[in-house]
Amino acid sequence: MAKPLMAKATAVWLVDNTTISFKQIADFVGMHELEIQGIADGEVAAGVKGFDPMANNQLTQDEIDRAQANPLHKLKLKFNPAAAGEEKRRGPRYTPLSKRQDRPNSILWLVKFHPELSDGQIAKLVGTTKPTIQSIRERTHWNISSMQPIDPVALGLCRQSELDAVVQKAAAKKAAEGGVMSDDERRKLVSTEQSLEMDAEPKIPSAIEGLETFTLGGGLNDDDRKKEEEIPDADSFFNLPAGGDDEEDDEDPRF
Repeated sequence: MAKPLMAKATAVWLVDNTTISFKQIADFVGMHELEIQGIADGEVAAGVKGFDPMANNQLTQDEIDRAQANPLHKLKLKFNPAAAGEEKRRGPRYTPLSKRQDRPNSILWLVKFHPELSDGQIAKLVGTTKPTIQSIRERTHWNISSMQPIDPVALGLCRQSELDAVVQKAAAKKAAEGGVMSDDERRKLVSTEQSLEMDAEPKIPSAIEGLETFTLGGGLNDDDRKKEEEIPDADSFFNLPAGGDDEEDDEDPRF
């Protein structure tokens, strides 16, 4: 439901100039009923000048009369064509000055771990411009050598739900195109919760690659057993002359 301009000042005017209930005023301006009661008691919005909703084309007298006659009636904001689409502003997201220095690091993170995202999607997520994104993609940014990829959610530049929504949209587009995705690409194109729930695919360590069929006994066929039986014993490798244990070397006749 659309809310009136200057909601607190409008609530002050309605409290001072009408007999509409606190609940009706709270629902109309988007405040809590206790806040409206605080305005009536002078504890809230002290010094705030009332904002006339009728003079500013937000309410009609008939609407106020119906609300005063029926405590269950909900005030309806008068339609103003000039205010249509005012809540949906176009353009990049506003980034506080304290976080703007971290924005290139978040762009580098998105470019590195989610290359499927378009420049427009990244611009909306972290509030930047397409030339900046392009310079980071091409590594021509003036500070590229000292930049570190940092998750924009950790930096507070966007919410996790927003990032997941953009990633899921990219995943749907990838699936519609019919492209075959690897395991790494599949994990990048899903939300964080889905990625954490996936079972890791077992991989053979590089140190034992090629030994997948190696067994310790019990796996020999008949040919292998015959070859094993034909292997000579250790003594056969040494062609030593046969002789008794009591034979002694011939003595030198000169002695």
